[in-house]
Amino acid sequence: MRPAIQSDKLTKAFQDLKAIDGLTLSVPPGEIFGLVGPDGAGKTTTMRLLTAILEPTSGEAWVAGYSIRQQAEALKEHIGYMSQRFGLYPDLTVLENIHFYADIYGVPRKGRAEKVDRLLGFSNLTPFKKRLAGNLSGGMKQKLGLACALIHTPQVLFLDEPTNGVDPVSRRDFWRILYQLLQEKVTIFISTSYLDEAERCNRIGLLHEGRLVALGPPEEVKRLMAGTILEIRVPRPRRASELLREVFKGDAVGLFGDRVHLISREPRKDGEKAGDILTAAGLTPAAIRPVAPSLEDVFISLVAAEKEDPVHGRS
Repeated sequence: MRPAIQSDKLTKAFQDLKAIDGLTLSVPPGEIFGLVGPDGAGKTTTMRLLTAILEPTSGEAWVAGYSIRQQAEALKEHIGYMSQRFGLYPDLTVLENIHFYADIYGVPRKGRAEKVDRLLGFSNLTPFKKRLAGNLSGGMKQKLGLACALIHTPQVLFLDEPTNGVDPVSRRDFWRILYQLLQEKVTIFISTSYLDEAERCNRIGLLHEGRLVALGPPEEVKRLMAGTILEIRVPRPRRASELLREVFKGDAVGLFGDRVHLISREPRKDGEKAGDILTAAGLTPAAIRPVAPSLEDVFISLVAAEKEDPVHGRS
């Protein structure tokens, strides 16, 4: 079966900066693929390359069977793209926005009303179809953006951090809609900096400075963890993490809410050492124990390994 998305050594440079560095991946039809990384990792640049908005410096990619270099215009008819700032028109109603995008994509008038009604119901926007887009909540704007991106029934849907800044309830609703799309064989390529969201994807790619440092199902990626995670419950966790960073490698120490995570290859030795450091500072830990890694732990670990060995540290 032909991949829905395939890239081969895709590279984009802006003067001396390589925003994307030799990206090679394959996404089969009907999958939710998550591109995960912090701000500046290259997620938006990757999206713009795969949607043929940007031209690569080198390498090639094919989306829905179309070359991003040779068949850019034909490709755009088969994809939906929702950027971080999707172009909704605040002075148009929900319904008018959807019809506007239907006109842009050349959706035939015949049968359009049924498709629009279905999208409104699908995104729970039917009660708000006459409301101006400018008066919608953040979560509702995202749902409207999704409806507009789907009006021409794309084979592949690109979503660039679609839930960024959206409340948790709206994020959950948005993901429920994405799962419904999977049943219709739509391939979804989503970028996110929320690592808890990444666990909802079939497969993920961890992106760091334009390079993939890991690729696979979330549970498989977690097994790439180099070392053991020590969870430290301690008063004043921020101060505790600062103290530990002075002794352990900075990348090995992470702050997770009210707890500190320490990545260790010698958990017993390092646990005792961390306990002594914190106790001496008047921050006696309530507990230090090994825990299963989160994707964020894995990301931190893999980035630290890459800094130590930029060639062999990569997965």
